[in-house]
Amino acid sequence: MENPVPRVGITLSVITGIALSTAGCLGRGDANVAESPSVQAWNAAGHTASLFTLTNRNGMTAKISDYGATVISLTAPDRKGKFADVVLGYNTLEEYLKPDHSPYFGTIAGRFANRIANGKFTLVGKDYTLATNNTPAGKPCSLHGGLKGFDKVMWSATPIQSPPGGQGVRMTYVSADGEEGYPGTLTLSVTYLLAPDNALHIAFEATTSATTVLNPTNHSYFNLAGEGSGDILGHVVMLNASKMTPVTDGLIPTGELKSVTDTPFDFTTPHTIGERVGADDEQLKFGAGYDHNFVIDRTTNELVLAARVEEPTSGRVMEVLTTEPGIQLYIGNFLPKADAPEAEQKVGKSGKKYHYRGGFCLETQHFPDSPNQPTFPTTVLKPGDTFTSQTIYRFSTK
Repeated sequence: MENPVPRVGITLSVITGIALSTAGCLGRGDANVAESPSVQAWNAAGHTASLFTLTNRNGMTAKISDYGATVISLTAPDRKGKFADVVLGYNTLEEYLKPDHSPYFGTIAGRFANRIANGKFTLVGKDYTLATNNTPAGKPCSLHGGLKGFDKVMWSATPIQSPPGGQGVRMTYVSADGEEGYPGTLTLSVTYLLAPDNALHIAFEATTSATTVLNPTNHSYFNLAGEGSGDILGHVVMLNASKMTPVTDGLIPTGELKSVTDTPFDFTTPHTIGERVGADDEQLKFGAGYDHNFVIDRTTNELVLAARVEEPTSGRVMEVLTTEPGIQLYIGNFLPKADAPEAEQKVGKSGKKYHYRGGFCLETQHFPDSPNQPTFPTTVLKPGDTFTSQTIYRFSTK
């Protein structure tokens, strides 16, 4: 029997309530901030997309495209007030459309983020087979929704009314029954709200016509020194997680919830990313570094602090709050190295190349391979139920 952890989080109304409460503390009536984001055409040959620019009262911006519901850029100030774009990505839609060119920079991963072993699962007595688009250690799995996941589709975008001092946009996608092998027609919305307190709120809501599995996440790569500013090994990380889900060499969870105590995975007190990444540890070898799901310490289904990251040079701090049970720390182990062939290089928005470990991800999620792991929190969504989830990336300085 599956673990009966409910697939519920926080609704859009609560998101707006959080931001409104913040606005009430900071002051209202920002005449210089419109209720709705600006929008511009963001097209490529044969493809028509839009780019929405969200702005808050402090001058922070987030650019979101309806292609993949992708976070294209996100600016945040340093301790001196200087803004920098802190997420990896490209300037043009063409670059996102190139096969294997974008390793999910800023996209929504789904229907099922992370990995499903052998691309197979059984649900309500029926076997399902997915595309196996990833082969760690030569072992096939389905990754981030398959060959054409939610990162490679057009979403329907609607600017939403937001609290004073912030802006928002809602993206909706209807995934047909059988798309990428998943059952049920799924209607999924993701709402991005750039709040007055320099926080990017991301909220999911979904319903289905038939019992299915669902595990969406945003897959932004962060570099708090600014995108293209070298590696992220000096970033200081705290994770509110006393356990993690160890994996096989195929990066599939074993089913164990393992204590991080006395391991390189103990970020319950702050450590730099690079401090122990080269340790003689089997799990680090399997992931080529950190590429693992951590079990968030929580006693409630409400928002809790899952992670805190500080970049010492700029003083930028990012806190991650979520209603999800897990968070995947991935440190760009598969970005190209400096000596990789030119065809494999990825040139970012500033014109600088994104190299090995040039960005980190903190993907809030249910656990990998949950459809095949009966002791993990359930990822099953049934007709008549509504899936909701919320994550906040909040920025400040030190």
